[in-house]
Amino acid sequence: MSKQFDVIVIGGGPGGYIAAIRAAQLGFKVACIDEWKNDKGAPALGGTCTNVGCIPSKALLQSSEHYEHAGKHFADHGIEVRGLSLDLAKMLERKDKVVKQNNDGILFLFKKNKITFFHGRGSFGAAGAEGYEIKVAAVAEETITGKHIIVATGSNARALAGTPFDEENILSNDGALRIGVLPKKLGLIGSGVIGLEMGSVWRRLGAEVTILEGLPTFLGAVDEQIAKEAKKAFDKQGLKIELGVKVGEIKSGKKGVSIAYTDAKGGAQLLEVEKLIVSIGRVPNTIGLNAEAVGLKLDERGAIVVDEQCKTSLPNVWAVGDVVRGPMLAHKAEEEGVAVAERIAGQHGHVNFNTVPWVIYTSPEIAWVGQTEQQLKAAGRAYKAGTFPFLANGRARALGDTTGMVKFLADATTDEILGVHMVGPQVSELISEAVVAMEFRASSEDIARICHAHPSLSEATKEAALAVENRTLNF
Repeated sequence: MSKQFDVIVIGGGPGGYIAAIRAAQLGFKVACIDEWKNDKGAPALGGTCTNVGCIPSKALLQSSEHYEHAGKHFADHGIEVRGLSLDLAKMLERKDKVVKQNNDGILFLFKKNKITFFHGRGSFGAAGAEGYEIKVAAVAEETITGKHIIVATGSNARALAGTPFDEENILSNDGALRIGVLPKKLGLIGSGVIGLEMGSVWRRLGAEVTILEGLPTFLGAVDEQIAKEAKKAFDKQGLKIELGVKVGEIKSGKKGVSIAYTDAKGGAQLLEVEKLIVSIGRVPNTIGLNAEAVGLKLDERGAIVVDEQCKTSLPNVWAVGDVVRGPMLAHKAEEEGVAVAERIAGQHGHVNFNTVPWVIYTSPEIAWVGQTEQQLKAAGRAYKAGTFPFLANGRARALGDTTGMVKFLADATTDEILGVHMVGPQVSELISEAVVAMEFRASSEDIARICHAHPSLSEATKEAALAVENRTLNF
């Protein structure tokens, strides 16, 4: 007889491991299956986010920013650096150490919450009277049974048609984090979050970086005013971004990669680089799940079909995170994981998609929540806008980074905050105030009347809220 569990979670990424922990907190007997392993073959819980996504990219972004500051900006502070050199192997080693700390931390949390962990690939076997049989493909295959199943298998990098990843010359986010020798010339296809962050890392370290983007506008999902401000900063840094291009034939050889493309004006161009990173989005990871064995419904993209409660087409089978509809964000997956565990317990789990924040961890950072100005215009919604530049913020001046602004959008009649958009220093931390405000349906005046510490970057948030009524105090 197979081992019986109340809840089995397939996938140990942010959605999966958080769902498992919350279910265990609620008193369920929980198992989690995850196949990720490190280069030594040991379990590496945390999914794409921890292993080849959010965590390692932030580690490299931090290291590369230190390197650039030492080479270009310390002198402004009266700090002279001589003989500056790059130890890329050491930098990558530190990144790997950060990843392992997170892997081990999740294993510790599983032990703390008495969650049974199976290291292997989970897939559906059959539905029975006791629940669903889940096969665990490991060294020796095992079958376990669960009353409730939560699928949190995440997503995979999408490759260009006819150009598969080899992780040597043509790289996904995985290979982009493991480049062992600094390339003189680096190409990227796609100017989204991954493209900009990876492009920033390698540009700071000394590579000549060119990003090719098929869309005619830069960061089309971002508020237009904020995107333009960010683009100016990236241009100034030397990050070459070409918009409206059509990529043609890509050839990979011993000397590198050549990309034929047509530019926005229709001219034929050829980009020759040592490495090419392809970051054109991600696809749901349902291959090998054996969904057909139990009749689990997938959509045309291969994503699991769910309702607003994350219920699938099958009773007691749930799905969260990148493998379902909605933004492919780690924190969105976490919130869905918690909500599903609580719904299984008969509680009322809650996820508000209107207050899910977005962040791009470049320099300047870009962060936003809610609707953009172009979305409000398209919807015909009457609104008021207020902006405040970091140029007029005392803390930003002291930091030596006054790029960017904070922008508030509020309903013209009720003053309810409809969206907050930021580009500038440490806005990944500032955006949370806006998320809390919007979750409580605050007005811009509510933020404008709250005391903010001085001097702090958060004062730019208060001043932008004041600007909605044209009453900034420091600009």
